[in-house]
Amino acid sequence: MITPDTRWMKAATLAGALVVAIASVASAATLVKTYRDWSVFSHEDSNKKICFAASQPKDSTPEGANREGVFFYVSAWPKDGVKSEVSVRLGYQIQQGSTVKVSVGAEDYDLFAKDDKAFVADPTQELKLIESMKRGSTMKVEATSDSGSATADTFSLIGISAALKGLSETCP
Repeated sequence: MITPDTRWMKAATLAGALVVAIASVASAATLVKTYRDWSVFSHEDSNKKICFAASQPKDSTPEGANREGVFFYVSAWPKDGVKSEVSVRLGYQIQQGSTVKVSVGAEDYDLFAKDDKAFVADPTQELKLIESMKRGSTMKVEATSDSGSATADTFSLIGISAALKGLSETCP
């Protein structure tokens, strides 16, 4: 029997594997095209092709926090049947057991945390978040570090629809 905890653990394991792959690919990825505030990248090796749309926050609080490489991603792994996996890299260790809140307009989504990244556990919620992103103008990501510091990052959604179209064309 699959319980919510089992589903979460399976999602966390898969997400962790995907993050490791994105992290190792990101530095070797090729910029495909920039769509206003979002860019599409791809990486292909002998085993598989990986693509992702990415953006960095336009505003982060608290200012001057010691964080490294904050990005919001929508990734595609065609060989594995993944077309639009949402993840966010917060640049610090997220407080264990906490959730990361993503808000687009009046709609809120809870992501589960793994190390310095967060993911959507439910594929239906992931699709709803992506649809909200297409309709929205900004997106806010709120989280708490393992030291208890709260952060908020605001991402522009200008160009996300075109970037997602570019992502699906680059990694069909």
